[in-house]
Amino acid sequence: MLENNVQVAPSILSADLGHLADELASIEGAVYVHFDAMDGHFVPNLTFGPGVLAAVKEATQIPVDAHLMISNPDQMVPEYLAAGADIVTFHYEATAHANRLASLIREKGAKAGIAINPGTPVSALDAIIEDVDLVLVMTVNPGFGGQKFIPGSLRKLRQLKAMCDERRVSPIIEVDGGISPATAGDVCAAGARLLVAGSAVFGKENRAEAIRKITEAGEAGLTRRA
Repeated sequence: MLENNVQVAPSILSADLGHLADELASIEGAVYVHFDAMDGHFVPNLTFGPGVLAAVKEATQIPVDAHLMISNPDQMVPEYLAAGADIVTFHYEATAHANRLASLIREKGAKAGIAINPGTPVSALDAIIEDVDLVLVMTVNPGFGGQKFIPGSLRKLRQLKAMCDERRVSPIIEVDGGISPATAGDVCAAGARLLVAGSAVFGKENRAEAIRKITEAGEAGLTRRA
């Protein structure tokens, strides 16, 4: 589960949706394509629904990492699973039934992920850490692309990695927000392995080179693991 490797998941939030198939083709070889679903309520932005996710699945063979920034994940998770999501990540802050929701996702054959906002402590994951395949640490406040990385996120990543080691579990540790070659090394040194990058990939002419530079920066960070 990416335990010893650094991977980049380009976020289509920063892609040209008018040429979605071409944009997806430009990141061929990526381990996941990151799909940000926002409802305009849990976060102050409105993006994609299950129909767009189904279109992404038709346009690419890259597995889809669906990040649900929505207020009603208990109701909507089945829709995203039906649309073909390979990972479904919901927010800890959005449900009172995290364990049940993670079990549902796994029962349907997808990986279950849980995300925490910058203001949510890692300790909130104590009762769920053994029941998920992925933990997403938001390194910006969710809702919009192009934000600056929050430095305090590094402390949270170290705390999360320590919790996982203590509990002898190894979920994928993912980060989302402000990720670029300048920040990739630090987050990987702190424990992250799956790096969501939007403008740092789709804002570049050569997407393969952009992914390579982020990956190399992340791998360099492993040599100085915090």
